[in-house]
Formats: sequence, structure tokens, C-alpha cells
Amino acid sequence: MLHWTYEGVPLFPDSPYDCHGVYSGSAFTEDGQMELFYTGNVKLDGDYDYVSDGREANVIYTASQDGIHFTAKKCLLTSADYPEDYTRHVRDPKVFRENGRYYMLLGGRKKNDAGAALLYESADKMHWTLKEEFQTADTFGYMWECPDLFSLDENRVLSVSPQGLAREAFKNQNVYQSGYFLLKDGKTPDAEAFVEWDMGFDFYAPQTFLDEKGRRILVGWAGLPDVEAEYQNPTVALGWQHVLTTPRELSVRNGRVVQTPVEEVAALRKKEIPVECGKEMEISGGCFDLELTVFSDAPMRITLEKECVIGYQNGVFTLEFQSGAGTDIGCGRKTRRARIEHLREVRILSDESLLEIYVNGGETVFTTRYYPNRDNRSIRVEADGTGKIFELAL
Repeated sequence: MLHWTYEGVPLFPDSPYDCHGVYSGSAFTEDGQMELFYTGNVKLDGDYDYVSDGREANVIYTASQDGIHFTAKKCLLTSADYPEDYTRHVRDPKVFRENGRYYMLLGGRKKNDAGAALLYESADKMHWTLKEEFQTADTFGYMWECPDLFSLDENRVLSVSPQGLAREAFKNQNVYQSGYFLLKDGKTPDAEAFVEWDMGFDFYAPQTFLDEKGRRILVGWAGLPDVEAEYQNPTVALGWQHVLTTPRELSVRNGRVVQTPVEEVAALRKKEIPVECGKEMEISGGCFDLELTVFSDAPMRITLEKECVIGYQNGVFTLEFQSGAGTDIGCGRKTRRARIEHLREVRILSDESLLEIYVNGGETVFTTRYYPNRDNRSIRVEADGTGKIFELAL
């Protein structure tokens, strides 16, 4: 899950059902075959608002034995198959099997501008019947993207990426959010119980899968759409900008989903450096794994490259970029916060331009991109605690 090889682009928008884009979906494996379900986007020419009319969102199916060569595409659902009170924004199929049946979850936008999710059921993966709808009692965003539904430690978890939530000081700080509901009765999401997956600048549209060890693994997009007016990724000039997060194993602790980097990350550790609080340390390269155990609720501060400040004081955990003289390694990113009653431990994974900060064993996580202008990293830790830093070999 940590080392990948680029094999090219196997799917193209080359059919009438996806001629304007191969949009998000999911892969399902069974009997040695990879089966893909994705949204085929079609935009019609004309005077349309492209919400209530003017576009088609089709569920497309294709399969492969090797992940490179795929069968002919089949259109399983079209916009005409969705409930009449939904707009043309229905997309991102997540397919899974449970109790001998197949299920497909789709995110959507209703005509009253309320986000919701539709669950379909099938016996053969080809023919689908609407089983139920997930929606909060009060409107919770106008659109739910990239939904996911899974069981975790005897809990039913509904994950969605809502658009249209009001931004606040300690929640919904980004333009769009990603989070989850623990479904108390297995069906009804409670807007007040929505928990964000990540409190950082760059996280959206996560999906999970069950691996061969029985672990529920989450991977998110370390980025967001529609943020260009706030902050940027300078690698656009090099032809790329986004990455995925480190795979995270999920569990439930005290009624909250906890995220921790998969154990395979430990195999990347090489040189170990003890943390010397109050002293600036130099790390060779940009990839490291920092672990800090905190002994009290005294103020804590970790400074990376003199501009990225990770701090805790008076029950507030903060990720902040402080621009230097002529530099801005956050590229417009400023501050993100979370309320943390007691700080016990902090773990920071750095992969060149990606920071993932796991607070209190992954009870709260911050993900951000950052762009230092040199190969090595300076780190200064000020805390009532002890820690170590591992340089990582990638």
C-alpha cells in the first residue's frame, strides 16, 4: 500500500455514456476479477443550468483481469432511473457485498438543494433496485459526494463529503467537508453527530476498503476542489498537484472513529533521532515520522522550517503557517484549529510536500500540503514531553 508504479491510463471517456468525463466510483473484486463502477459524465449543449437539466450522470460498469485491459462498458443506471426529486447531480457509486447481496451507494443533490445518499440493491451487480435513502432531518449541505457505508466494530458508519455547509471557527473550516455519521438505528444520520474526518487544509472524498487482514482502511484525497482563491499548489507548473493520504486503519474508540497510519509505515523507518526539546534539529530529507508523548496540558509547539507551527494551548490544537521573509511554504494556507480537551500524544508523518498530523492516537487528524524550498527539514519541539524522529526511506 506504500509503493506504487505508474501503469498508464486504462480508462478514457470514449463512449456516449461518459463522453465528458470518467468520474469517481469504486472497484469491487470477486472471483479474481476487478469490476469497476463509476460515474459517466455527459454535458449537453444548450441553455441549461446543469443542475436540474442539461447533464447526465450514468453508472458505468467495466471489468478487468489485469487492471489494464477492460471489457466493453455497460451503462447500468441513467439519470432517468433516480428518484424524481433528485437533480442531475447523482454520482460516485460505492459498491460492496453484504449477506450475499450487492449494494451500491450514490451521493446526490435533491431539487430542494438538500444533500442525500441513495442505496441500491442487486442480486447480480447488473440490475439495481432502490432500497433506501439516507438524509438528515434538516438540510445538511446541498450535495453529498463520494459516499461510503461500512460496518466497523459493530457500528454502522456512513461517510459523506457534503458541500454547502457554513464555515465556522472550529468546524467546517474548508470550502467543502468530509466526515461521517455513526448510524444509531442503522439508517438515520443525525446532523449534530457529524464528525469531520480531518481538520487540515487538504482532505476530501475519502473511501475505505477491507483488506486481506480484515482491516478497514481509509484513503483520502489530500486536496480540495475550488480552493484556488485561498491557497495553491505550486507544482501545477510542473504538471501535477495532488496526492493521496497515507492509508489509515480505522477503529472505534469511545464512540469515535480513530485513524492510524497502517503498520506497514513502520517498515520505512531507518535512522532514529531522539527529540531534544528546545533545540532545533536537522532532518536529512523531507520524509520523517515524528512521535511525541506529552506529560501535561502545558503549551506545546512544534515548528517545521520556521514557518509551519503545530501547537496546543488552552484546549486548542492549531496548525498554522507563518510566512517568512519572502517565503510562504504554506502557499496561502493560514490556520486550522480543533478543540482537544487533553493532549496526550502527537504523531507527524511527512512525505516531502505532505504533512499528516495524528493527535491522541488518531482521534483527530490534520492533513496539509506544504512546500519547503530545500531538501532537508528543520524541526524544533517545545513541550513537556519526550519523543523521537525516524527518517523514512521511500
